[in-house]
Amino acid sequence: MAAPNENYYYLIEERLKRRRANRLENAMDAPTLVVPPSPAPTPVAPRPPSFARPARKWFSFVGAGTLIAVGYMDPGNWATALAGGAQFGYALLGVVLAASLMAMLLQWLSSRIGVVTGRDLAQLSREHYSPRTARILWLASEVAIIACDVAEVVGSAVALQLLLGVSLSVGVILAGIGSFAMLLLKRRGARSLETVVTALILFVALCFVAQLALAKPDWHAALVGFVPTSKLVTSAGMLWLATGIIGATVMPHNLYLHSALVKEHGGERRSSEVRAALRGVNADTFASLTFAFVINAALLILAAAVFHASGHTQVTDLADAQRLIEPLLGNHWAGLLFAAALLACGLNSTVTGTLAGQVVMEGFLHFRIKAWQRTLITRLVAIGPALGAVALFGEHGSNELLVASQVVLSVQLPLAVVPLVRFAADRSLMGKWRVGGLPLFAAWACTAAILALNAALLWQAFSS
Repeated sequence: MAAPNENYYYLIEERLKRRRANRLENAMDAPTLVVPPSPAPTPVAPRPPSFARPARKWFSFVGAGTLIAVGYMDPGNWATALAGGAQFGYALLGVVLAASLMAMLLQWLSSRIGVVTGRDLAQLSREHYSPRTARILWLASEVAIIACDVAEVVGSAVALQLLLGVSLSVGVILAGIGSFAMLLLKRRGARSLETVVTALILFVALCFVAQLALAKPDWHAALVGFVPTSKLVTSAGMLWLATGIIGATVMPHNLYLHSALVKEHGGERRSSEVRAALRGVNADTFASLTFAFVINAALLILAAAVFHASGHTQVTDLADAQRLIEPLLGNHWAGLLFAAALLACGLNSTVTGTLAGQVVMEGFLHFRIKAWQRTLITRLVAIGPALGAVALFGEHGSNELLVASQVVLSVQLPLAVVPLVRFAADRSLMGKWRVGGLPLFAAWACTAAILALNAALLWQAFSS
């Protein structure tokens, strides 16, 4: 094959040159895209500083105090307040006030250690005590929670018996089922449960407002009843009931639960955040426990105005109280409102008992079970003594079991109060937020008073 000559290469080179020239001309003839200059940014005036805290932050502190207040309105409180009002009229209102102030102080300490340390009372006890001591404290707290569950089941069973006409044994079973129904609300979130609990508390308050309006108590005598009397020392019966009121008011499991509910607001944070959290939690605590005090005082005032004023001074059973309140007030709704309020308090209390059980088990043992499992265990344990009391004592066995549950609480209470005060006063644990001075003195004074009164209660219980 012959090699291409020079003219061949020359023609190819000329053709490539013409193509490059055509491409350059086409590029120069294409329209040029002109981007307009962006306008200068408009100056924005600086926003004035806002000194108001968002409402959402304050709302986040609400709820824990409501759940704690439920524990101070359980059926055990009803039994002691009912007996005190029926026997001694308005004289024990001062004891109700003193017990409520003690409860406020101890719950304030509980919430304080939770916010500052970011840990609850059970966790701190496990960390600062030996494993053997921690197990003893855990067992004691579990016994106290079961005792509370017994009182709640019995109170709810009495209410169901009065409302539905069922036997007390059937009421005990229905009360156990109602506990599960209440805790199913927790699956929809904590706020759903808190909303229902708050609604039931308000319902109880409305029931007492209506009953007090029908009873028309002597308000001047009620005010005088808030003044302490020397009969608390000279009268054995009054001392017994006064001790029972304090033992029924200051709930040990509430001290564990409160510190756990508020610990999410504290921990490793700036001092300003801890201070703001303490203000919000304190406001929620004091407002909720003040409301609980009003309910307990209203129950005693109602018993004094209805039973003591009419000469029925030996009314101690909840069922007897419900049957007598209707004819004495001359209104059919009075008995229904009494039973409905008792049922609402009993159902509410089951929630705090179950939550407290989860807290102490996780805090002491670092072991957590589901809410329905915890409810099943405590309810099965509580239903047994309740059914046993019904079989042994008949219809009036409920009151005997309620009193016995308060004695068990009195035994366990110092085992929660003493570590609480020690942790709150510990500088290495609390830092600059430690409790000292007058609040610390008041806390130890309350502890000593509770120990003395509980010793008197136990002595009276075993001697009788």
